[in-house]
Amino acid sequence: MNWFERRIRRYEHRRWTTDDNRRVQPFHWGVEHIGGSPDEPDPGAFVRRYAQDAIESSREWYAASPADDYYLDVGRLAVADEKESVLTFTSSIKSPWPENNTVHAQLFPGKMQGPAVLLLPNWNAKWHGQNGLCHWIQRMGITVLKMSMPYHDRRMAHGHERADQICGPNIGLTLQANRQAVQDARRCLHWLEQQGYTKLGILGTSIGSSVGYITLVHDERVRAGGFFHVSTYYADVVSQGMTTNHVWEGLRHHVTVDELRDYWAPISPMPYVERGLGAGRNTFLVYGKYDPTMLPELTRNMLDSLRRHGADPRTLELPCGHYSLELAPFSYIAGYRMLTFFLESLA
Repeated sequence: MNWFERRIRRYEHRRWTTDDNRRVQPFHWGVEHIGGSPDEPDPGAFVRRYAQDAIESSREWYAASPADDYYLDVGRLAVADEKESVLTFTSSIKSPWPENNTVHAQLFPGKMQGPAVLLLPNWNAKWHGQNGLCHWIQRMGITVLKMSMPYHDRRMAHGHERADQICGPNIGLTLQANRQAVQDARRCLHWLEQQGYTKLGILGTSIGSSVGYITLVHDERVRAGGFFHVSTYYADVVSQGMTTNHVWEGLRHHVTVDELRDYWAPISPMPYVERGLGAGRNTFLVYGKYDPTMLPELTRNMLDSLRRHGADPRTLELPCGHYSLELAPFSYIAGYRMLTFFLESLA
């Protein structure tokens, strides 16, 4: 390990330890969130059957009709007197937390009738997270709609500080929350299409990449997908990644990695890659060579599988990690290359 890699890894670890609100949550099968009974005699078998059926009928499982209550509110921020446009609508999935069932998405309008990108942020992103990236894309004439993921910021469940429902040791709830994220994303795409945007792209970061890729392969309207940090199976990231260590701690005494890979297969990109979904789509994948959260070997496995199944993604490997991709010069390089990709793909 050279000095630069050591420096990056020290930075990644330091950033990880600054969050002191990670808690090991109790394990739950959560079959009631996916149509089962809380007293299911064999919950593991129930989840496995459910997951297999979901993958086989993924187009129906992830289908989402347009919302009937879209509302775009243009207000004013108290800071810098900057206008803020927020789209709200009802999610197609009704979760146990009412605050999560209203989707919030910030609109950064570019050229009317021009291209538009749906942006899906990282896990536990804040309301103003990635706004700089949105403004940068907007200045190039591309409209950006940044969707708050389920259980994030304005959708956070009462009494929670983190979005533990979308990635936690509750098997069924994690399935439901990620399915909800894809369906919410598709409702955002419906709204953009209703506004006259026909050149649509999707941009995801970390968990947003997972949700974004699955949305891409299930929605023919999306011309291009750009993804910061990518991996294979949801279970692989949770069990091996640094930032999900506390999630795995709540799971490891109850399920094996192989079992978890089966249970959470429907919310993982890899099964759809292996089915050849999205093989002809235009994609750009950016990842860190020293990423301790989405391990680069998992990313390379994903890329190998994509190429074996007919895809030809553009890629960019940078000598950084998960958090350090936000730092200069990595952020400028990745941002410039991603912006160029969308300008070319949505022209």
